[in-house]
This record gives sequence, structure tokens and C-alpha cells, in this order.
Amino acid sequence: MNEKNKTVADVVNEINETIENENHEAEQESTPTLPKKKKIKKHVEAVGLVEKAKQIVKEADEQNEACKLLLAGDLKEYEEAKRTLKAGGLDACSTLLEQLGYKNSAESETVEEKVVVFEPKEELSPIVLKNVSSGKFTGFIYALIGGAVTAGGLVYLATEKLGMTLDISKIPSTETMQNIASWFSTAVGLEANAYVGAGILALASLTVMGLIYAIRVGIKGGKNLHFAEKQLTDAELYTKAKGDCKAEMDKVDAHMKETVSTLKMFEVLFNEQKGKLERILHIEGSKEKSTEYHQKSFLEIRETKELIRTIKDFIATPMSEEGKLSEKSISFLQRAKNQIDKMLERLY
Repeated sequence: MNEKNKTVADVVNEINETIENENHEAEQESTPTLPKKKKIKKHVEAVGLVEKAKQIVKEADEQNEACKLLLAGDLKEYEEAKRTLKAGGLDACSTLLEQLGYKNSAESETVEEKVVVFEPKEELSPIVLKNVSSGKFTGFIYALIGGAVTAGGLVYLATEKLGMTLDISKIPSTETMQNIASWFSTAVGLEANAYVGAGILALASLTVMGLIYAIRVGIKGGKNLHFAEKQLTDAELYTKAKGDCKAEMDKVDAHMKETVSTLKMFEVLFNEQKGKLERILHIEGSKEKSTEYHQKSFLEIRETKELIRTIKDFIATPMSEEGKLSEKSISFLQRAKNQIDKMLERLY
């Protein structure tokens, strides 16, 4: 169309087409070409899975060791709190009560000597993770054997076709070897040529070797991947079990810390009761009947007896039950805390 004969509509259409083409080119330039995801070899993937399994098992074991150290520290702190409690008021209050005519049963003390504070759940057997081999070495050996057998078989075939009998007890002559090699070149439709035939024999042997090597490495890679996946599954189950142990140890740790705090509060209360019992013994002396004591004195004696009974029952209760935090110990701890609240309400 002549430039002069163009209409306004034609010009507008051309402009629109130009804009659309430019936009399309810009979109193609701005859209990055995503590289194709490279296929990972099975053996490499298997090695990666084994390393991942080892890492999560290592982390689980380290976490478990940290829990053991935490529990050992808690038990040490608990035993120290018990020792301080006895020396800091419990034993003195028990002795004063006996002097006031209230002998306590030694049953709790006997049980206390036999109690195991916390017995962790039976340890899981350590998991043993094995590395995977690529199969390249055995594949190479199999390939060599396969190549040798292939070469021997082809040479035997050539001697049969040529009507020759090959004496394997001695090295064949150069002429014999040339005749055998030449047969391979004629067998594929080429002119008799010893060098070409030798090349064909070598190529056939190498091809078989390559196939055997590839098959061996491929099969081994598949087995490795399956084995590695199984080990990873076992490692995850092992880690989950260890994680459950850690969660339980966290509960025990919180219970232990609360217990130590409670024992320290009981030590304060026993110190206070000790002074009151000494005052009663000094002023009123030892009575044969509880009714002979002043009403307020009798209340202090009774409160002290309740404190002793509560804390001894709690101390005599194992904190573990089948490797887990004992519900009975939790209940007795709450009872001890309630006793503290009761005493504080009376004092304030």
C-alpha cells in the first residue's frame, strides 16, 4: 500500500502491532529459562540419605546425653535439699515431738531408705548405621571377567569357523593370530584385515565390559537407595523415641525444680516450728495427755506433726513409674504445697 493512500486506521493498526511485538519480546527476555533439574544418581542419593540419618541420630544422642546430665544435676540438687531439710529443722522437730510425748512411726524413714528417686526408662539399643558402597570396584572386576570371557568366546567362534584348533598350552603364532583377527573383519562384511578385525574384537569386548559395569553399578545403586531409605526410616523412629524421652525428662526437670523449691519452703517452716516447740517444751514441759497442753500449743504440735507426715510421705514416694513421671509423686507434691499454703494462711 502506498504511504499516501494509508488511512488513519491503518496507521493505528501498525502502531498497535508494533507495541504488541515489543511487549512480547520484553516478556520473553524477562522470563528466566528454568534449568532442567539434573537427575541425581541413585548411589549419590543413597549416600546423602545415609549422611542425613547419621546426623539426626547424632543430634538425638547428643540431646539424650544432655537430658541425662540435666537429670543427674536435678537429682544431686534434690539430695542436697533433702539433706539440708533434715539438718535444718525436720530432724529437730521430730526429736522435739518425741520429747513432748509424740513418737513418730519409723515406717516412713525405713521406706525412704529403700526408695529410688527416679529410675529412667530402659535405654534404647544404639542404632548402627552402615555406609553404602558404589559397586564400582566389583563392577570393574565383573567387567574384566565378562570382557575376557567375551573375547575368549569370540576367538573360539573364529577358530571354529576357520576350522582351526587352537592350542592354549602355548602362544599362538603371528600368522594364526592374524588369520583369527582377519576373520572378524570379514564377518561384518569388510575386507580381510587383521587390524580392523582386532579392533572389532576389542570393541565387542569393551562393549560387553561397559554393559556389565553399568548393570552392576545400576543394580547396586538401586539396592543402596532402598537400604539407605530403610536406615533413614529406622533413624527417624529412633529419634522419635529419643524425643519422647526428652519430653518426659523435661517434665521430670520441672517437677524436680518444684520439689526442691518446696523442700526449701518446708525447711523455713520447720525452723519456725522448731522455735515454737522449744518454747512449749521449755514452758509447759512434757505432758502425758495432749489435752494437758495449752490449746494453742496443741495446735502447733498438731501442725508440726502434719508437716512432718506430709513431707515424709512425699520424700518416700518414687518420682518415676515405668520410666515416666509418677502421678502419685505429682499428687503428693501438690499436697505438700497445699500444706504450705495452709500454714501461710494461718501465719498471715
